[in-house]
Amino acid sequence: MRDRLFVAEELEYVSPKVDPVPSLAARFAAREAVMKAMGVGLGAFGFHEVWVTRAESGQPMLAITGRALELAVDRGITHWHLSITHTHLVAIAHVVAEHQAA
Repeated sequence: MRDRLFVAEELEYVSPKVDPVPSLAARFAAREAVMKAMGVGLGAFGFHEVWVTRAESGQPMLAITGRALELAVDRGITHWHLSITHTHLVAIAHVVAEHQAA
């Protein structure tokens, strides 16, 4: 299941954790938040087309490719903002899709 939902970079990031499930849940929540920000549902693009990456500072960022990128371009999305957090019970992701001015 992990390989179907997450890219190698994400799995590598969580591999040293004693319990990687909360971190993976937050990354899944980020994918779902991207879908909602674009107004599409599950199945609009593949799970490997959106993933959480990190800047050198540690800031979480989104990587978007393939069909997900096509949908974003069609909607005029020029920039993404991501915040993720989790506890052992809850995972939350907030995604803001910034549109170019008309």
